[in-house]
Amino acid sequence: MKQPKNRPETLCMAPWTHTYLSPQTERRMCCASREDAQSFEQYIDTKEGSGKYQPITLEKHWNSDHMKSVRKRMMAGETLKECAVCNDKLLNTDVYRSYFNQMFGHKYNSIWDTTDDTGYTTTKPVSWDYRFSNLCNFKCRTCGDMLSSAWESEQRQHNTINWDNPKNNWMKPDIRKQISKFQDNQIEKEFADAVESHQIEEVYWVGGEPLMYDQHWRYMKRIVDLGDGKNVYARYNTNLSRINYRGVNLYTDILSRLQDWQICASLDGTGRIGEYIRTGLNYQTWVENFKEGLKGVTNDRQMRIDFTLTLPGMFEVKEMDKLAYNLDSEILAKVIFSFTPDIIMSPLALPRKLLEEWIDDILESKLCKPVLIDMLTQLKTRPTFEEQWPDTYQESLAKGKRRVLQLESIRKDEFTLSNILESRKDIHDWYQSI
Repeated sequence: MKQPKNRPETLCMAPWTHTYLSPQTERRMCCASREDAQSFEQYIDTKEGSGKYQPITLEKHWNSDHMKSVRKRMMAGETLKECAVCNDKLLNTDVYRSYFNQMFGHKYNSIWDTTDDTGYTTTKPVSWDYRFSNLCNFKCRTCGDMLSSAWESEQRQHNTINWDNPKNNWMKPDIRKQISKFQDNQIEKEFADAVESHQIEEVYWVGGEPLMYDQHWRYMKRIVDLGDGKNVYARYNTNLSRINYRGVNLYTDILSRLQDWQICASLDGTGRIGEYIRTGLNYQTWVENFKEGLKGVTNDRQMRIDFTLTLPGMFEVKEMDKLAYNLDSEILAKVIFSFTPDIIMSPLALPRKLLEEWIDDILESKLCKPVLIDMLTQLKTRPTFEEQWPDTYQESLAKGKRRVLQLESIRKDEFTLSNILESRKDIHDWYQSI
């Protein structure tokens, strides 16, 4: 395909360099792309899956009709609906497209020589985001069973799974066996082959909780043992509850032997509020493990706090700003995903007037971290649930609140969302009125 004089603004290097796999072995361009589900609809998918398990190999996916179409449209300068999260900054202001274009910008000219008019490419993925399972020791209230085995176990124990919804078919015993078999026989081979053939330039460890994965420790140790660490950049999104595994230390035995690395340590609030949002969090342990990582940093992007803004987390913005300042660390800030109006844990569930007044109050405190200011400022420009779904808003809020109360009952919470919201009477009155 002929290279244009000006680089297409919406072109992203991910479809030429990156491969993503969910814990249910669904494939997409990346973790933020909004695409039709293959088998089981995930939180970000735009169309329900069939409910039937239809896995595909990386080889078939890489130059599938869909991926070829993506590349062709990007090269033509089109704005892809699949890329709405980046196009509209739905997650954060520092979009994923920018990351891929910065990381792999040196490969830009070559994609025009290796991609034909149909979008078929002879390039191979060098960036890997393989989520080997939903294994996780946390039950974050912003998460769910697809990304947390602890969530899944809780749902099974309390019989709260809607088995009539094909989205949940992946949890059925027969399909679960098929997924496990595909992971063991196909996915492990794909990743192992990439490691052994020195193909990996970048790897993104996410979960589940990646530091609970045996695969993480095994493959990263192998990369180091092969002498490839000097060529590999590793990214992590982790709850940071573990930094040692079978005598291997994450910082000294793995990360120190890589070309470069970055840890985004998830924390959505300090103290009791943080521990409410992220069930399983021990705040003091998190701080200790984070400080341990700071001892070996060579740049300020290696250890960052990954802060997802939620409704209760609005009370924590100033505390998170203070924590980052005290740790001399940067923050990656984003707003909780909310593609349906029943996500009452989102600040966008609030009426416009209450949301803007609260944001203005926070901004008056003169935050230190510009990223938090940008996130809050951008949040004011986004449509609230009431504005997006005026006909179903009230009904959806009630549904979301019922889910919150059910979870608090199951977990026997002594500190609840209502307790948190009491700190601000106007917000608490709104919550009580639902």
